[in-house]
Amino acid sequence: MMDNRDCACGQTTVRDEAALWFSRVQDAPLNPGDQQRFSAWLEQHPQHRDEYQLLQGLWSATELVPKARLQALCATPSTRIKRRPLLHYALAASVLALAVGIGLVNGLGGPTRYQAQFSSALGERRQVSLPDGSLIELNSRSQVLVNFHDDQRGIELTQGEAMFTVEHDSRRPFVVAAGAGQVTVTGTRFDVRRDTQETRVVVEQGRVKVQGRDSDFVSLTAGLATRIDAQGRVAPAQAVDVQALTAWRSGKLVFNDARLSEVAEEVSRYRQRPLTVGSAAVGNLRLTSVFKSDNTEALLKALPSILPVAIRTRDDGSQEIIAR
Repeated sequence: MMDNRDCACGQTTVRDEAALWFSRVQDAPLNPGDQQRFSAWLEQHPQHRDEYQLLQGLWSATELVPKARLQALCATPSTRIKRRPLLHYALAASVLALAVGIGLVNGLGGPTRYQAQFSSALGERRQVSLPDGSLIELNSRSQVLVNFHDDQRGIELTQGEAMFTVEHDSRRPFVVAAGAGQVTVTGTRFDVRRDTQETRVVVEQGRVKVQGRDSDFVSLTAGLATRIDAQGRVAPAQAVDVQALTAWRSGKLVFNDARLSEVAEEVSRYRQRPLTVGSAAVGNLRLTSVFKSDNTEALLKALPSILPVAIRTRDDGSQEIIAR
């Protein structure tokens, strides 16, 4: 799902509406009717909550700016703000002027603290923008916690998979924690997938440092990947097909000589109930094919014509791949 931050919503934009609600909430407690409308607005679209959280993060950063500097920034609203009538609210204008003035939005190096949580639903692909200009693309059923400090931009991938496009900032490394390991960069593009027993890191561009629970680490450059097991051990770097491993971003499932147990685990990410294999022998069968992530039923229908297997549906509605 693409970022709709500047899409039209009537005669305003999502960002304008977020600024208006933020101004009203900060000004005085909402009455029950307004609170109900505000809650409904937040739930109407994920981008609404993202924009509101962004304003909250920017506002909290004002505590780090000297009073005289803040007053100067807020006294001279940007041209962009003047063009947006709703942003004439003083509080919202102050927040956005601060963002422009100290570089919180475009990563120009101003001090910033920011906290947020982003998640994606079953079958959803979601893109979110961070205050430093970095982007996160979330795969199905994924969640990240964002915690920016003065000296570090911290992310925790609590479940699922995400592609990170990191804005360069040598003063504040971008650190992604996932499972028993973490990935540290200053600016690059990489994918992190967290499974039950391991975490996988794939680099599309730039360089990253992958560290487990001890002091050992592995450096990865474009086209390389590694895995961190549940004990925090980091595997040696290996060359991979980055396009295939990140094909989920275009709604595809690409399997290249993959074990059927791995296929079942991957497909389960896009189904309401898990897909399993009936035995180790079935799980070791190999599959090479491409399917759409939003139509996993097509994969199940095709499997018996590709491999000597059948699909069995259990009483709870989940399905299992068994030998034919």
